[in-house]
Amino acid sequence: RCKIHLEEERPLREMALTLEEEKLLRTYQFLTAKPLLYVLNIAESKIAQAAELEKSLAKFLTPKCAITSLSAEIEKEISELGEDDAQVFMQDLGITEPALNKLIRVSYELLGLISFFTVGEDECRSWTIRSNTKAPQAAGAIHSDLERGFIRAETVHYNDLLALGSMHACKEKGVLRLEGKEYVVKDGDILNIRFSA
Repeated sequence: RCKIHLEEERPLREMALTLEEEKLLRTYQFLTAKPLLYVLNIAESKIAQAAELEKSLAKFLTPKCAITSLSAEIEKEISELGEDDAQVFMQDLGITEPALNKLIRVSYELLGLISFFTVGEDECRSWTIRSNTKAPQAAGAIHSDLERGFIRAETVHYNDLLALGSMHACKEKGVLRLEGKEYVVKDGDILNIRFSA
């Protein structure tokens, strides 16, 4: 199937593949199987029209391709400013966040990835997994023993923890949940994995 597709001069990223087929193809490192992200470096004077420009070009995109834009000159200036000055500078230009944040978010979406967190008294850690991953497999991203012995996960979303200030407050407000083996982990979830050895 892949040979025929390539002989028709079409990239492999346009093929509908099962997860097993994707894993098999990954070992060959075909360039045309990789997702494509187009990053437009636009002039500072055109930054207000960035969304329109991206939208007008999006109609030319094929599956597993995305487009985003930034102004390298503006990003350079932001990186040289202190945090408060950078916020004022971005407000003056009508920018809500640095382009690096947007670039990371678009890249994660294109690759079908999300992040979840584990939080302890002395450490907070981020783990990257595929979208639509169930809790036991997410636990396996930390350690295979956690996946094998998975019982359930205490779960709260990052935004809820930030708003309420502590895990105890989240528990009192009822936003801390116990989720089982069928729970699909969401981007920004904080998990405390319960497992048996």
